[in-house]
Amino acid sequence: MIYLLEDDQSIRKFVIYALRQKGMEAEGFDLPSQLYAAMEKRKPDLLLLDIMLPEEDGITVLSKVRQNVQTRDLPVIMLTARDSEYDRVLGLDSGADDYIPKPFGTMELVSRIKALLRRTSANRPVFYSEELSVDTESHVVSVKGEEITVTVKEYELLCELFKKRGSVLSRDDLLKSIWGYSYDGENRTVDVHIRTLRTKLKSAGRLIETVRGFGYKIR
Repeated sequence: MIYLLEDDQSIRKFVIYALRQKGMEAEGFDLPSQLYAAMEKRKPDLLLLDIMLPEEDGITVLSKVRQNVQTRDLPVIMLTARDSEYDRVLGLDSGADDYIPKPFGTMELVSRIKALLRRTSANRPVFYSEELSVDTESHVVSVKGEEITVTVKEYELLCELFKKRGSVLSRDDLLKSIWGYSYDGENRTVDVHIRTLRTKLKSAGRLIETVRGFGYKIR
């Protein structure tokens, strides 16, 4: 999910339309207060941020994003009509990852977004899927920003599903990689752990899908 904070309606609609045409999930806001409310419900993968805004300027918004423990590592690209060296330096020094002056082309914007997402996903030891995140450095599992307590095996099971995200993992695959032995057709270890994990993850538990007769996957 990409969030765009831009008070110019024409630009906001153009960018959101362009991103969705490229197969990206995107949502736009014209007020910082709307953005904050949305981020409490769902953390985006990247934020596109204008500088000149009502309520408070983009630099202030960026500062708040960086001060929040849940969003401090969020990739941010500044979008602004200001193109002086001072404004570019100010945005980058305030914590922006990239800076694109207006007017900009769709191809350049999409390319810069993809490049930043590749770079940050490679450097950040975190798995994300909608409201669920797993920090593999601190071993913290969070749902909508709330830390969830899981066992070691539940944590390893969740990480294994994330590593092969979109692919179906059989019970045998999971038993071998996590417990170190093969599935004998009767062992219910994986099923029990999946059931308990789904319960602990609350609304995010629906992300773990059962593939009948085979195994599980994270969509």
